[in-house]
Amino acid sequence: MDIKTLQSLFTIHKEPSLFGRYICLDHITPLLDSLSSKVELKILGVSENNAPIHLLKIGHGPKKLLFWSQMHGNESTTTKALFDLINVLIDPENLLSKNIVEQCTLYIIPILSPDGARLYTRLNYNGVDLNRDAQNKTQKESIVLNTLINEVQPDFAFNLHGQRTIFSAGETNHPATVSFLSPAGDIERSMTSSRKIAMDIIAEMNTMLQKIIPNQVGRYDDGFNINCVGDTLAYQEIPAILFEAGHYPGDYDREITRAYIFYALFTSIRYIATTTITGDRYKEYFLIPENSKCFYDIIIRDVILEGKNVDIAIQYTEELIENNVKFIPKVVKIEKLRNFYGHREIMGKRRVISSENVGNMIVPGTELLKFQLNSELFSIE
Repeated sequence: MDIKTLQSLFTIHKEPSLFGRYICLDHITPLLDSLSSKVELKILGVSENNAPIHLLKIGHGPKKLLFWSQMHGNESTTTKALFDLINVLIDPENLLSKNIVEQCTLYIIPILSPDGARLYTRLNYNGVDLNRDAQNKTQKESIVLNTLINEVQPDFAFNLHGQRTIFSAGETNHPATVSFLSPAGDIERSMTSSRKIAMDIIAEMNTMLQKIIPNQVGRYDDGFNINCVGDTLAYQEIPAILFEAGHYPGDYDREITRAYIFYALFTSIRYIATTTITGDRYKEYFLIPENSKCFYDIIIRDVILEGKNVDIAIQYTEELIENNVKFIPKVVKIEKLRNFYGHREIMGKRRVISSENVGNMIVPGTELLKFQLNSELFSIE
Protein backbone atom coordinates (compact mmCIF):
# COMPACT_ATOMS: atom_id res chain seq x y z
CA MET A 1 0.00 0.00 0.00
CA ASP A 2 1.16 3.54 -0.60
CA ILE A 3 2.92 5.63 2.03
CA LYS A 4 0.40 8.47 1.92
CA THR A 5 -2.37 6.10 2.98
CA LEU A 6 -0.31 4.87 5.91
CA GLN A 7 0.56 8.41 6.94
CA SER A 8 -3.09 9.42 6.77
CA LEU A 9 -4.14 6.45 8.91
CA PHE A 10 -1.54 7.34 11.51
CA THR A 11 -2.43 11.03 11.59
CA ILE A 12 -6.14 10.32 12.03
CA HIS A 13 -5.85 7.45 14.51
CA LYS A 14 -2.76 8.27 16.58
CA GLU A 15 -3.68 7.86 20.23
CA PRO A 16 -3.21 11.39 21.66
CA SER A 17 -3.13 10.37 25.33
CA LEU A 18 0.11 8.41 24.94
CA PHE A 19 3.33 10.35 24.53
CA GLY A 20 6.99 10.05 25.40
CA ARG A 21 9.03 7.24 26.87
CA TYR A 22 7.25 6.57 30.15
CA ILE A 23 4.17 4.41 29.53
CA CYS A 24 2.69 2.27 32.31
CA LEU A 25 -0.69 0.87 33.38
CA ASP A 26 -1.80 4.30 34.63
CA HIS A 27 -1.60 5.58 31.06
CA ILE A 28 -3.38 2.72 29.30
CA THR A 29 -6.09 1.87 31.87
CA PRO A 30 -8.45 4.66 30.69
CA LEU A 31 -7.95 3.47 27.11
CA LEU A 32 -8.71 -0.12 28.07
CA ASP A 33 -11.86 1.02 29.90
CA SER A 34 -12.98 2.83 26.75
CA LEU A 35 -12.14 -0.11 24.50
CA SER A 36 -13.99 -2.64 26.65
CA SER A 37 -17.25 -1.89 24.83
CA LYS A 38 -15.65 -2.22 21.38
CA VAL A 39 -13.34 -5.25 21.64
CA GLU A 40 -13.04 -8.38 23.73
CA LEU A 41 -11.01 -7.47 26.79
CA LYS A 42 -9.99 -9.64 29.71
CA ILE A 43 -7.36 -9.97 32.39
CA LEU A 44 -5.08 -12.90 31.64
CA GLY A 45 -3.44 -12.94 35.04
CA VAL A 46 -1.27 -10.81 37.26
CA SER A 47 2.36 -9.84 37.49
CA GLU A 48 4.75 -10.72 40.31
CA ASN A 49 3.54 -7.57 42.11
CA ASN A 50 -0.12 -8.39 41.37
CA ALA A 51 -0.68 -5.86 38.60
CA PRO A 52 -3.17 -6.98 35.92
CA ILE A 53 -1.98 -8.24 32.54
CA HIS A 54 -4.59 -7.48 29.89
CA LEU A 55 -5.50 -9.13 26.61
CA LEU A 56 -7.42 -7.49 23.79
CA LYS A 57 -8.97 -9.64 21.08
CA ILE A 58 -9.90 -8.00 17.79
CA GLY A 59 -11.32 -9.63 14.68
CA HIS A 60 -12.86 -12.99 13.89
CA GLY A 61 -10.80 -14.31 10.99
CA PRO A 62 -9.06 -17.68 10.70
CA LYS A 63 -5.49 -16.31 10.77
CA LYS A 64 -4.35 -15.93 14.39
CA LEU A 65 -1.85 -13.18 15.23
CA LEU A 66 -0.36 -12.70 18.70
CA PHE A 67 1.31 -9.46 19.80
CA TRP A 68 2.95 -8.51 23.09
CA SER A 69 4.71 -5.30 24.03
CA GLN A 70 6.76 -4.09 27.01
CA MET A 71 8.10 -7.50 27.92
CA HIS A 72 10.85 -5.09 28.94
CA GLY A 73 9.12 -2.32 30.84
CA ASN A 74 11.32 0.50 29.56
CA GLU A 75 10.64 -0.33 25.89
CA SER A 76 7.41 1.57 25.38
CA THR A 77 7.45 2.78 21.76
CA THR A 78 5.72 -0.31 20.42
CA THR A 79 2.97 0.02 23.06
CA LYS A 80 2.13 3.46 21.73
CA ALA A 81 2.07 2.13 18.17
CA LEU A 82 -0.17 -0.78 19.19
CA PHE A 83 -2.83 1.61 20.49
CA ASP A 84 -2.55 3.63 17.28
CA LEU A 85 -3.10 0.37 15.41
CA ILE A 86 -6.05 -0.61 17.59
CA ASN A 87 -7.71 2.74 16.86
CA VAL A 88 -7.49 1.96 13.16
CA LEU A 89 -8.77 -1.59 13.50
CA ILE A 90 -11.90 -0.58 15.43
CA ASP A 91 -12.83 2.14 12.94
CA PRO A 92 -16.03 0.79 11.33
CA GLU A 93 -15.65 3.13 8.35
CA ASN A 94 -12.19 1.90 7.36
CA LEU A 95 -12.43 -0.67 4.59
CA LEU A 96 -8.81 -1.75 5.00
CA SER A 97 -9.43 -2.58 8.63
CA LYS A 98 -12.67 -4.35 7.81
CA ASN A 99 -10.78 -6.73 5.55
CA ILE A 100 -8.15 -7.37 8.22
CA VAL A 101 -10.64 -8.23 10.99
CA GLU A 102 -12.53 -10.51 8.61
CA GLN A 103 -9.38 -12.45 7.75
CA CYS A 104 -7.48 -12.26 11.04
CA THR A 105 -7.98 -12.55 14.77
CA LEU A 106 -5.53 -10.41 16.71
CA TYR A 107 -4.57 -11.17 20.31
CA ILE A 108 -2.78 -8.19 21.89
CA ILE A 109 -1.04 -7.90 25.26
CA PRO A 110 -0.24 -4.17 25.47
CA ILE A 111 2.05 -4.42 28.53
CA LEU A 112 3.37 -7.83 29.52
CA SER A 113 5.56 -6.48 32.35
CA PRO A 114 3.42 -3.90 34.18
CA ASP A 115 5.80 -3.80 37.16
CA GLY A 116 8.80 -3.18 34.92
CA ALA A 117 6.83 -0.52 33.05
CA ARG A 118 5.96 1.30 36.26
CA LEU A 119 9.58 1.23 37.45
CA TYR A 120 10.87 1.96 33.91
CA THR A 121 13.25 -0.96 33.89
CA ARG A 122 14.12 -3.81 31.57
CA LEU A 123 13.55 -6.31 34.39
CA ASN A 124 10.37 -7.34 36.18
CA TYR A 125 9.54 -6.84 39.87
CA ASN A 126 11.90 -9.67 40.88
CA GLY A 127 14.74 -8.40 38.70
CA VAL A 128 14.23 -11.10 36.06
CA ASP A 129 14.54 -10.51 32.31
CA LEU A 130 11.33 -12.07 31.01
CA ASN A 131 12.93 -12.58 27.62
CA ARG A 132 15.37 -15.02 29.20
CA ASP A 133 12.68 -16.98 31.05
CA ALA A 134 10.98 -18.80 28.18
CA GLN A 135 12.14 -22.25 29.28
CA ASN A 136 12.16 -22.09 33.07
CA LYS A 137 9.06 -19.88 33.32
CA THR A 138 9.92 -18.82 36.84
CA GLN A 139 7.81 -15.64 36.71
CA LYS A 140 4.06 -15.13 36.64
CA GLU A 141 4.35 -13.00 33.50
CA SER A 142 6.18 -15.80 31.69
CA ILE A 143 3.52 -18.31 32.68
CA VAL A 144 0.77 -15.96 31.48
CA LEU A 145 2.39 -15.56 28.06
CA ASN A 146 3.18 -19.25 27.69
CA THR A 147 -0.36 -20.25 28.64
CA LEU A 148 -1.78 -17.86 26.05
CA ILE A 149 0.56 -19.19 23.35
CA ASN A 150 -0.54 -22.74 24.10
CA GLU A 151 -4.22 -21.79 24.08
CA VAL A 152 -4.16 -19.65 20.94
CA GLN A 153 -1.59 -21.61 18.91
CA PRO A 154 -0.84 -18.46 16.88
CA ASP A 155 -0.05 -18.58 13.19
CA PHE A 156 2.17 -15.52 13.60
CA ALA A 157 3.84 -14.08 16.72
CA PHE A 158 4.97 -10.45 17.07
CA ASN A 159 7.53 -9.86 19.82
CA LEU A 160 7.74 -6.08 20.24
CA HIS A 161 10.81 -4.39 21.73
CA GLY A 162 12.87 -1.21 21.74
CA GLN A 163 16.61 -0.77 21.31
CA ARG A 164 19.25 1.69 22.43
CA THR A 165 20.58 4.65 20.46
CA ILE A 166 23.95 2.91 19.94
CA PHE A 167 22.76 0.78 17.02
CA SER A 168 23.49 1.52 13.37
CA ALA A 169 22.15 -0.16 10.25
CA GLY A 170 25.35 -1.94 9.33
CA GLU A 171 28.72 -0.30 9.97
CA THR A 172 27.45 3.04 8.72
CA ASN A 173 26.45 6.47 9.97
CA HIS A 174 22.77 5.55 9.54
CA PRO A 175 20.90 4.86 12.80
CA ALA A 176 18.90 1.65 13.02
CA THR A 177 15.57 3.40 13.46
CA VAL A 178 13.66 0.14 13.03
CA SER A 179 15.18 -3.32 13.27
CA PHE A 180 13.72 -6.76 12.73
CA LEU A 181 14.64 -10.33 13.53
CA SER A 182 13.41 -13.69 12.42
CA PRO A 183 14.72 -15.70 15.38
CA ALA A 184 16.49 -19.00 14.88
CA GLY A 185 14.95 -22.18 16.23
CA ASP A 186 18.21 -24.08 16.71
CA ILE A 187 21.90 -23.44 17.16
CA GLU A 188 22.53 -24.09 13.44
CA ARG A 189 20.12 -21.24 12.61
CA SER A 190 18.29 -23.57 10.24
CA MET A 191 16.19 -22.06 7.47
CA THR A 192 12.89 -23.69 8.40
CA SER A 193 9.64 -22.99 6.59
CA SER A 194 8.35 -20.96 9.55
CA ARG A 195 11.50 -18.79 9.58
CA LYS A 196 11.16 -18.19 5.87
CA ILE A 197 7.57 -17.04 6.38
CA ALA A 198 8.69 -14.60 9.07
CA MET A 199 11.48 -13.36 6.80
CA ASP A 200 8.98 -12.92 3.97
CA ILE A 201 6.83 -10.66 6.17
CA ILE A 202 9.88 -8.68 7.29
CA ALA A 203 10.87 -8.22 3.63
CA GLU A 204 7.46 -6.70 2.95
CA MET A 205 7.83 -4.26 5.84
CA ASN A 206 11.37 -3.37 4.81
CA THR A 207 10.27 -2.60 1.25
CA MET A 208 7.80 -0.11 2.64
CA LEU A 209 10.17 1.45 5.18
CA GLN A 210 12.96 1.95 2.65
CA LYS A 211 10.70 4.43 0.88
CA ILE A 212 10.59 6.72 3.92
CA ILE A 213 13.70 5.93 6.00
CA PRO A 214 16.15 4.58 3.43
CA ASN A 215 19.20 2.84 4.94
CA GLN A 216 17.76 3.11 8.47
CA VAL A 217 16.40 -0.43 8.80
CA GLY A 218 18.54 -3.03 10.53
CA ARG A 219 18.58 -6.77 11.01
CA TYR A 220 19.16 -8.02 14.54
CA ASP A 221 21.66 -10.76 15.31
CA ASP A 222 20.04 -14.21 15.14
CA GLY A 223 22.33 -16.07 17.53
CA PHE A 224 20.26 -18.84 19.10
CA ASN A 225 19.22 -18.76 22.76
CA ILE A 226 16.43 -21.17 23.66
CA ASN A 227 15.72 -19.12 26.80
CA CYS A 228 14.42 -16.26 24.62
CA VAL A 229 10.74 -16.31 23.75
CA GLY A 230 11.24 -15.71 20.02
CA ASP A 231 13.78 -18.51 19.74
CA THR A 232 11.44 -20.85 21.60
CA LEU A 233 8.61 -19.99 19.21
CA ALA A 234 10.88 -20.58 16.23
CA TYR A 235 11.83 -23.94 17.73
CA GLN A 236 8.10 -24.68 17.88
CA GLU A 237 7.80 -23.80 14.18
CA ILE A 238 5.70 -20.66 14.83
CA PRO A 239 6.69 -17.76 12.55
CA ALA A 240 8.08 -15.19 14.99
CA ILE A 241 8.85 -11.58 14.14
CA LEU A 242 10.82 -9.47 16.56
CA PHE A 243 10.56 -5.67 16.29
CA GLU A 244 13.15 -3.28 17.70
CA ALA A 245 12.04 0.36 17.86
CA GLY A 246 15.24 2.38 17.58
CA HIS A 247 16.47 5.93 17.30
CA TYR A 248 15.60 8.60 14.75
CA PRO A 249 17.83 11.70 14.90
CA GLY A 250 16.63 14.07 17.61
CA ASP A 251 13.69 11.84 18.54
CA TYR A 252 14.45 10.85 22.12
CA ASP A 253 10.72 10.68 22.90
CA ARG A 254 10.46 8.08 20.09
CA GLU A 255 7.43 9.78 18.58
CA ILE A 256 8.81 9.69 15.03
CA THR A 257 9.89 6.07 15.46
CA ARG A 258 6.41 5.35 16.79
CA ALA A 259 4.98 6.25 13.39
CA TYR A 260 7.39 3.92 11.58
CA ILE A 261 6.48 1.07 13.93
CA PHE A 262 2.81 1.72 13.19
CA TYR A 263 3.49 1.69 9.45
CA ALA A 264 5.34 -1.61 9.79
CA LEU A 265 2.66 -3.21 11.95
CA PHE A 266 -0.17 -2.21 9.66
CA THR A 267 1.78 -3.26 6.56
CA SER A 268 2.49 -6.68 8.06
CA ILE A 269 -1.04 -7.50 9.16
CA ARG A 270 -2.51 -6.31 5.89
CA TYR A 271 0.02 -8.48 4.06
CA ILE A 272 -0.99 -11.45 6.19
CA ALA A 273 -4.69 -10.73 5.67
CA THR A 274 -4.47 -10.43 1.89
CA THR A 275 -1.69 -12.87 0.97
CA THR A 276 -0.92 -16.54 1.21
CA ILE A 277 2.61 -16.17 2.52
CA THR A 278 4.94 -18.91 1.30
CA GLY A 279 8.32 -17.62 2.40
CA ASP A 280 9.50 -17.24 -1.20
CA ARG A 281 10.84 -13.74 -0.43
CA TYR A 282 13.06 -14.87 2.43
CA LYS A 283 16.28 -14.01 0.58
CA GLU A 284 15.28 -10.33 0.65
CA TYR A 285 15.58 -10.49 4.44
CA PHE A 286 19.33 -10.93 4.16
CA LEU A 287 19.64 -7.73 2.11
CA ILE A 288 18.86 -5.83 5.32
CA PRO A 289 22.18 -4.89 6.96
CA GLU A 290 22.91 -6.46 10.32
CA ASN A 291 22.97 -4.05 13.23
CA SER A 292 26.29 -2.71 14.45
CA LYS A 293 27.10 -0.50 17.43
CA CYS A 294 28.55 2.56 15.72
CA PHE A 295 26.77 5.39 17.56
CA TYR A 296 27.06 7.42 20.71
CA ASP A 297 24.54 10.06 21.69
CA ILE A 298 27.17 12.80 21.56
CA ILE A 299 30.77 12.92 20.40
CA ILE A 300 32.94 15.91 21.22
CA ARG A 301 35.66 15.68 18.60
CA ASP A 302 39.24 16.87 18.41
CA VAL A 303 39.76 18.35 21.88
CA ILE A 304 42.77 18.64 24.13
CA LEU A 305 42.35 16.87 27.47
CA GLU A 306 45.30 16.63 29.83
CA GLY A 307 47.62 17.45 26.95
CA LYS A 308 46.26 14.75 24.61
CA ASN A 309 44.24 15.17 21.43
CA VAL A 310 41.15 12.98 21.90
CA ASP A 311 37.46 12.53 21.14
CA ILE A 312 34.96 12.20 23.99
CA ALA A 313 31.92 9.95 23.71
CA ILE A 314 28.85 10.70 25.79
CA GLN A 315 25.90 8.39 26.28
CA TYR A 316 22.63 9.25 27.98
CA THR A 317 21.47 7.17 30.89
CA GLU A 318 17.70 7.15 31.34
CA GLU A 319 16.39 7.85 34.83
CA LEU A 320 12.77 7.99 35.94
CA ILE A 321 12.33 11.16 37.99
CA GLU A 322 8.85 12.22 39.12
CA ASN A 323 7.19 10.09 36.42
CA ASN A 324 9.31 11.58 33.66
CA VAL A 325 12.28 10.02 31.92
CA LYS A 326 15.32 12.26 32.23
CA PHE A 327 18.36 11.82 29.99
CA ILE A 328 21.60 12.18 31.95
CA PRO A 329 24.74 12.65 29.81
CA LYS A 330 27.69 10.60 31.00
CA VAL A 331 31.18 10.23 29.60
CA VAL A 332 31.70 6.65 28.40
CA LYS A 333 34.88 6.72 26.31
CA ILE A 334 37.88 9.00 25.79
CA GLU A 335 40.00 8.13 22.75
CA LYS A 336 40.09 8.74 19.01
CA LEU A 337 36.72 7.60 17.67
CA ARG A 338 37.28 7.55 13.91
CA ASN A 339 34.91 4.66 13.24
CA PHE A 340 32.07 5.93 15.41
CA TYR A 341 29.39 8.57 14.97
CA GLY A 342 27.48 10.87 17.28
CA HIS A 343 23.81 11.59 16.97
CA ARG A 344 25.10 15.03 17.88
CA GLU A 345 28.69 16.04 17.17
CA ILE A 346 30.52 19.03 18.63
CA MET A 347 33.73 20.06 16.89
CA GLY A 348 36.44 20.93 19.36
CA LYS A 349 38.94 22.29 16.85
CA ARG A 350 41.84 21.31 19.13
CA ARG A 351 40.63 23.53 21.93
CA VAL A 352 41.22 22.61 25.56
CA ILE A 353 38.18 21.03 27.19
CA SER A 354 37.29 21.43 30.85
CA SER A 355 34.19 20.88 32.96
CA GLU A 356 32.30 24.01 33.96
CA ASN A 357 32.65 22.74 37.50
CA VAL A 358 36.40 22.90 37.98
CA GLY A 359 36.15 20.28 40.71
CA ASN A 360 34.89 17.65 38.26
CA MET A 361 37.37 15.73 36.18
CA ILE A 362 36.30 14.58 32.73
CA VAL A 363 36.71 10.82 33.06
CA PRO A 364 34.52 7.85 32.07
CA GLY A 365 31.46 7.51 34.27
CA THR A 366 31.08 11.19 35.14
CA GLU A 367 28.17 13.42 34.20
CA LEU A 368 28.97 16.22 31.80
CA LEU A 369 26.14 18.74 31.65
CA LYS A 370 28.24 21.77 30.77
CA PHE A 371 31.81 22.18 29.60
CA GLN A 372 34.17 24.76 28.17
CA LEU A 373 36.26 24.68 25.03
CA ASN A 374 38.92 27.24 25.91
CA SER A 375 36.58 29.95 27.21
CA GLU A 376 33.46 29.08 25.17
CA LEU A 377 30.68 27.45 27.23
CA PHE A 378 28.67 24.50 25.86
CA SER A 379 25.61 22.85 27.36
CA ILE A 380 24.37 19.29 26.86
CA GLU A 381 21.15 19.81 28.82
